[in-house]
Amino acid sequence: MLQPHELEFHAVRAQGPGGQNVNKVSSAIHLRFDVTASSLPDDVKERLLRCHDHRINKQGVIVIKAQRYRTREKNRQDAIQRLDEIISSASRKRKTRKLTRPGRAARLKLREHKIHRSRTKELRRRIRHYS
Repeated sequence: MLQPHELEFHAVRAQGPGGQNVNKVSSAIHLRFDVTASSLPDDVKERLLRCHDHRINKQGVIVIKAQRYRTREKNRQDAIQRLDEIISSASRKRKTRKLTRPGRAARLKLREHKIHRSRTKELRRRIRHYS
């Protein structure tokens, strides 16, 4: 589904603990994927651009930073897998919600409840004596 020439990888230094190794080895990966210039179907592109994910910037580029593993290759595979998950979630069509109305039994139950509440509140009122 994804074409290799559409993915852009940059090796960067990882954050967090790791001793001296983290300061000298660029094992984290920045994956950039331009949604608008990709070969994805138009409806998938539209859903990707409409979703409110912090990894998609205003230009329509998905940026994923993978630094979970210590090797560059594992981080690269992790970034591709995470991009795949984003695209597959956008490729599934959501079912449209059908508007429904409450059934007859539900309406009767609501009416009975309303009558009961009304009587309860009526009994709380002050009793007035008319002479």
